[in-house]
Amino acid sequence: MVKKRSIITCILSLGIYTQLLAQTATIQSRQYPQNYFRYPLDLLPHTTAGSFGELRPAHFHSGLDFKTNQRTGYPVYAVNDGYISRVRVQFGGFGRAIYITHPNGYTTVYGHLSAFTPAVAALVKQYQYEHQTFEADFKLQPTQVPVCKDEVVAISGNAGASAGPHVHFEIRDTQTEETINPQLFGLTIPDQVPPTITSIGIYHLNGNPFSEKTPRDFMGVTGAAGNYHLTKPQVLYLSGNIGFGINTTDMNSTSANHNGIYSLELKLDGKTVYTFAVERFAFDQTHAINAYIDFPAFEQSHRWMQKCFIMPGSHISLYPQSINRGIITFNDNALHDIEYVVKDVAGNTSSLKLKVQASPFNASANKIAGTLFHYDKKSEFSTDKVKVTVMPGNLYDDLDFIYSNSAKPVGGYSSIHHIHNRLTPIHENYDLWIKPEVDLGKYADKAVIVSTTMGCVGGYYQDGWVKTQTSTFGDYFIKIDTIPPVIHALNIKNGSSMKLAHSINFRMSDNLSGIKSYTGTIDNKWVLMELDYKTKILSYTFSGDIAPGKHTFKLTLADNKNNFTDFTADFYR
Repeated sequence: MVKKRSIITCILSLGIYTQLLAQTATIQSRQYPQNYFRYPLDLLPHTTAGSFGELRPAHFHSGLDFKTNQRTGYPVYAVNDGYISRVRVQFGGFGRAIYITHPNGYTTVYGHLSAFTPAVAALVKQYQYEHQTFEADFKLQPTQVPVCKDEVVAISGNAGASAGPHVHFEIRDTQTEETINPQLFGLTIPDQVPPTITSIGIYHLNGNPFSEKTPRDFMGVTGAAGNYHLTKPQVLYLSGNIGFGINTTDMNSTSANHNGIYSLELKLDGKTVYTFAVERFAFDQTHAINAYIDFPAFEQSHRWMQKCFIMPGSHISLYPQSINRGIITFNDNALHDIEYVVKDVAGNTSSLKLKVQASPFNASANKIAGTLFHYDKKSEFSTDKVKVTVMPGNLYDDLDFIYSNSAKPVGGYSSIHHIHNRLTPIHENYDLWIKPEVDLGKYADKAVIVSTTMGCVGGYYQDGWVKTQTSTFGDYFIKIDTIPPVIHALNIKNGSSMKLAHSINFRMSDNLSGIKSYTGTIDNKWVLMELDYKTKILSYTFSGDIAPGKHTFKLTLADNKNNFTDFTADFYR
């Protein structure tokens, strides 16, 4: 009898264990090597300021941001054997970055570095002087800079478009260049904290394309320790085609930062109808974050509402499963259970359950007020003053495209053309042509198209039109740019003694089309000028090849409409 009870107890325990395992199991399409890669830093505990797939403006975060105690200067290690296959220096972005290709089919990326190793730094300098450019991006052969696991390959920093000192770290598929969640390789961060749910959204779609006009309800949520419910518990009476949304974030056990979740499931009566999981994605998909979030709500109130239904024109690998794109039809007069299941990569789980009373609904599509643009077809709109062309793949849903215009502004060379509105996202860009309403004459090559909110979006004159590509709907008109850039010298003037100076520093600005290039010379020889993303200071750092005595420094700026400015000063070293 005791033996029989022991068997029953074991079976029950196994069942409970299996159920718990199913609840915490990570949603992923494949398994990744474990115990192969080490952490890129030796700082303990390993902690991050940003998670993989975290929501960022216009993109999903592509790696882990390892904290460095708000300092720069820590050694960065090769996470396994391989070779440095790519080196990059850029004004924004990663600032300084290296890429290491490993023999197991993966490439690791290390960004925001303050310094390269001497061997890599020499290659970078050689490239910059050969191409006479500060920004560099080049590939290396496997035999040029091999590295071993635990070898110092760089120094941590704060370069590029970083919000503070850290190391941005990625693991990419070498063949496809898809970026993959590093925690799936065992590079985990201590985490016993379940995700937080703050609100939900309900979208009354009813056969119409999603837009800012879609009726929506936002509802507050309360709870803790993974268990959440509506602030005002109630049965929701819904009918027709409904989409759900959720506002949720996550934290780990080592940081106060609010990061992104790993996965999100929406269940109807216990059956999963929608799944989102940040396992891996391609970089040409990352702008599709604007299809994942409620983009109009984000633009209008900076609300990060994550839609639990898929836009028909959104193609990204973060949706491993759905039924009817996650859209649920309520029309059977029955009481239904809706459940959100939110997990972090450690398996900590939060849930929110709703009761929905369904009722019949007679759907009627909205009437088209403008021109219907199809997300999967080439769409065009034109008048005698404006042309708009959107290629397939740049809209996430069909669009009731609305156009109007208003009077020519002061300094403008055309009417203001209201190209739909800024609440509809574009995946990449579309073609915009505007016809001048004033003779441009000799200034035709100085014409640009200007957004009333974003400034200049470029453009060139051809066949009587000013043409450009832009990534945002909104209000546009033509201006001309005849004003050259401005140079502000910070520590040099004609006749200056620079014997004790570490560098020559400038600020530069342009009124409209933006600075295209900057060129510095000393005694008519090109010198490297570095532009800092955060301070916007352009500087030349003195090296040992500047001999004592008198020298001539010259800086030339050009904007995107080929307006030039020169600064020249003699100095003494």
